[in-house]
Amino acid sequence: MAGFRDIIGHEQIIEHFQNAIKLDKVSHAYILNGPDLSGKKMLAEAFAMALQCEKKGIEGCMECHSCKQAMNHNQPDIRYIVHEKPNTISVDDIRKQINQDIVIKPYANPYKIYIVDEAEKMNPQAQNALLKTIEEPPAYAVILLLTTNADLFLPTILSRCICLHLKPASNENVRSYLMKHLQAPDYQADICTAFAQGNVGKAMKLAGSENFQELKDSAVQLMKRIKDIDIYEMGEAVKQINEYKMSINDYFDIMMVWYRDVLMYKATMDINGLIFKEQIYDIKKQASKSSYHGIQEILKALEKAKIRLNANVNFDIVIELLLLTMKEN
Repeated sequence: MAGFRDIIGHEQIIEHFQNAIKLDKVSHAYILNGPDLSGKKMLAEAFAMALQCEKKGIEGCMECHSCKQAMNHNQPDIRYIVHEKPNTISVDDIRKQINQDIVIKPYANPYKIYIVDEAEKMNPQAQNALLKTIEEPPAYAVILLLTTNADLFLPTILSRCICLHLKPASNENVRSYLMKHLQAPDYQADICTAFAQGNVGKAMKLAGSENFQELKDSAVQLMKRIKDIDIYEMGEAVKQINEYKMSINDYFDIMMVWYRDVLMYKATMDINGLIFKEQIYDIKKQASKSSYHGIQEILKALEKAKIRLNANVNFDIVIELLLLTMKEN
């Protein structure tokens, strides 16, 4: 568990939490809304640790008994809600782990804090059960709902919580973190930062992933020869991408960064802002053969492909349509 000082970005949310502690205006319910790996849990845990810290500052001291317990995830009044069904937080989960437990006063701490990760998985019955507690909570209760999609909550839940939306960290901060803490070389830090789009957790995951390097090499090789692939060879290209079906969004992100490089080079003739600098020969080649309109059409096709796959359209058909658009433009 990390303190506020260890979190990259999210300065506004940290300031909000610290002001709430300083002014003694801590809400009973918060929603932390942001993508996977964006830092929701780190923020929630840092806030919980600060609230329970025996030194009563605006940040956990990391030294008192409570902070040490929190860092080891065994602080008795910081509760993590678990659920047996992988895709559902049921009404029983909420009743047993929050509603029936929250009436018991904290052991030896000012607050009793509940961290609900993947809170978007609460079904409507579970949300309604939680609503009763949020409407009339004990004075010591703090409930933190962590979600990738706050729109899935009932309006009644949203109206009774303070909703904090996580914003991307700056590329400069992400890149600096990768180089300083993970000893990532310049080129790898640039690539991971570009694909993470301000998500520090995702950047760290990519930097430590051998599969990502393989994924990137596969996508780059395909894009370098896409214009020369005959129509009858499309099936083989689709099969190649099928091998990375479980990481298809990362595959698409690599393609997007490639074509943005092509677009940037076509517009500026400058290699300094490119992510794929080492592929400059092929970037130049594609920039000379593609129109601005064509590159924009490819970027739109990539976005459409993501949407279609999320809607469970047949994988091979989506990929084939995408590759045809890339070839023709």
